[in-house]
Amino acid sequence: MLTFNDLIHRCLADVREIMPWDLAGRMVERPALLVLDVREPYEFDAMHIRSSLSVPRGILESACEWDYDETVPELAAARHREIVVVCRSGRRSVLAAALMQQLGYENVVSLKTGLRGWNDYEEPLVDSAGRVVEPDHADTYFAPKLRSDQRRPQADGMQ
Repeated sequence: MLTFNDLIHRCLADVREIMPWDLAGRMVERPALLVLDVREPYEFDAMHIRSSLSVPRGILESACEWDYDETVPELAAARHREIVVVCRSGRRSVLAAALMQQLGYENVVSLKTGLRGWNDYEEPLVDSAGRVVEPDHADTYFAPKLRSDQRRPQADGMQ
């Protein structure tokens, strides 16, 4: 049986990753660059990279194609554009980039470390109103919040 991390490692054989400082530089040098945020809408509304496109991973396949209710025209027309896929930690974006490559996207990469790393590199994030989010607030937002029932049970049954 594969785990989530196993799936990511398999995808990394084909998906290239870039670091936050690489993305910051590319955004300045290449205005046509598309930053695709595949987190859930509530995550995007809380904070995102300014001018990124929000397409949740759950509808990504149909958002990438014409003639679906979920079609996102800018994305469907972007098969030849440079695309950087982002998420919170850089895991969902790897899976999304691998899928997009299978769908024929020619120049798609994943942001290694995700928006947590973007924030750690002190690059700005904005909320749904376009206001810059304080880096300390983003740190708190991105911190893991595992409940005890979400943790792997210990072999002896004790947690």
